[in-house]
Amino acid sequence: MTDATNLDGAVTLITGAGRGIGQGIAEVLSERGAVIAMSDLDADTAGAAANAINSNGGKAAAFQGDTTSQDSMDALAAAVIGEFGRIDILVCNAGVIGAPGFQERTDHTEADWDATFGVNVKGFVHTTNSVVPQMRQRNAGRIVNIASHGGRKPRGARLVLGNVQTPYSVSKAAVIQWTHLLAIELAPHNITVNAVCPGVLWTPMWEAIAENRKANDPALAEFTPREIFEQSIKDRMPMGREQTPRDIGKAVAFLASDDASEITGQALNVNGGAVMN
Repeated sequence: MTDATNLDGAVTLITGAGRGIGQGIAEVLSERGAVIAMSDLDADTAGAAANAINSNGGKAAAFQGDTTSQDSMDALAAAVIGEFGRIDILVCNAGVIGAPGFQERTDHTEADWDATFGVNVKGFVHTTNSVVPQMRQRNAGRIVNIASHGGRKPRGARLVLGNVQTPYSVSKAAVIQWTHLLAIELAPHNITVNAVCPGVLWTPMWEAIAENRKANDPALAEFTPREIFEQSIKDRMPMGREQTPRDIGKAVAFLASDDASEITGQALNVNGGAVMN
């Protein structure tokens, strides 16, 4: 690893890499020279995303992994190390907005708490547990956790969504705290741990949020999910534009580079100024 524009040969494991933010991160890091291990619960999705990178001159391989299972993550890490020899960069990205049926609800359920904490929090812990031992042995590594600006502070979401996004927001706040604690623990081993907090991106997750708003707010009944998304940008973004998965990838590339060697325990907003702390 050298600078933010050159990650030549850095073996990078990304969870939830088959689509959305994870896929955008993989594309950017690949363009900067990283070797990408793309993990997803859906092996076919990961495979298609890896093939796209390889067809563009990058180097990627697909792996199936279930972040809710420590055994699955241990097997994933072993498979990646067996394929590439090591893991230099870990990007914990796999996440869910809620349990199945989220789009139709106005309030959260027990299942939403279980789903968001099972994937968004424990999933990150499982993934990190599987990768950190070999980073410690090598006295080197970069970990970047994908949180959300929704984990920063309440934004009055109840006025629009009822309580339905509460478990998600709390889970992302937990990711930020996990980042802080892990950074302290791993600093003596020359391993940095940071988080990126995306803002509002048009991904399958945000499409589900828009569908939830459409289903539960009569004033939005005639709008498409994309139109609801675009209105949210106008209402919330000082810069007046949406973020993209590649924007998140660029932030990850910096935090994974040697240019960020003295940055650890930080949570970086990439949200067009929508949340500023």
